[in-house]
Amino acid sequence: MRVVMAEDSAILRDGLVQLLELRDVRVAAAVGDAEALLAAVAEHRPDAAVIDIRLPPGHRDEGLRAAVTIRRDHPDIGVLIFSQYVETAYADRLFGAGFAGVGYLLKERVVDIGEFVDALERVANGGTALDPDVVGHLFGASRRARSLDALTPREREVLSLMAQGRTNHSIATALTVTGRAVEKHIANIFGKLDLPPSETDHRRVLAVLRYLEAASRP
Repeated sequence: MRVVMAEDSAILRDGLVQLLELRDVRVAAAVGDAEALLAAVAEHRPDAAVIDIRLPPGHRDEGLRAAVTIRRDHPDIGVLIFSQYVETAYADRLFGAGFAGVGYLLKERVVDIGEFVDALERVANGGTALDPDVVGHLFGASRRARSLDALTPREREVLSLMAQGRTNHSIATALTVTGRAVEKHIANIFGKLDLPPSETDHRRVLAVLRYLEAASRP
C-alpha cells in the first residue's frame, strides 16, 4: 500500500512515517501543507492520502478542503482525515459522493498503530473508517429517525459500529459478544430495514447509509 501524508507537525509526521514503514506501508510523500499534498497526490497517485485538517498557511480547514478536492479529482484514492478536530463545515462535500473510501479518525483516540493501519487499509480498499465521536458530531448520532425505530438498542449499537467501518469480529470484541451473536443482530437489522439478499446491492453498505441518512435528520 502506498500513501501520501499531509501533517504540519514535523515531529508527528516523521514519527508516523517511520511507524507506517515498519508495517510495510510505503509513504511516497510526507508534506506539511495542502498545496504540496495536492501536488504529491497528482504525482504519485497513491492508494490513500492521510490528511490533517489544519494545515498552513491558515491552519484552519485547508486539509479538509484539499481532501474534498482529492475526492473530486481522484475518486479512486482513499482519503483518511487524521486530526485533533471534528470539522463539520465541509462534511456534506467530503461525503457527498458516498462513504466508500473515506475515513475520519481523531488522533487522541488512536492508541495503537495496528488499529490505524487497519483503518487505512479499509479506506484504501474502498471501505470506511469513522471514529464514533465523528459520527456523533457529523451526523447527530444521538437522534434516530422513524426508519430505525424498530431496531433494539443492541441492534443500534451494532449498526453504529458498522457505520464506523468495523468488521464482525471487531464488533463482537467491542460488545463482548460472540461472532454468531453479531451475525444474528445484523440479520435482524437487514430484515427490519427491509434489505433482502441481492446479487447487485451490498446490504451492509445500504444499512450503514440508511443509518447515517436517518441520523442526520433533525
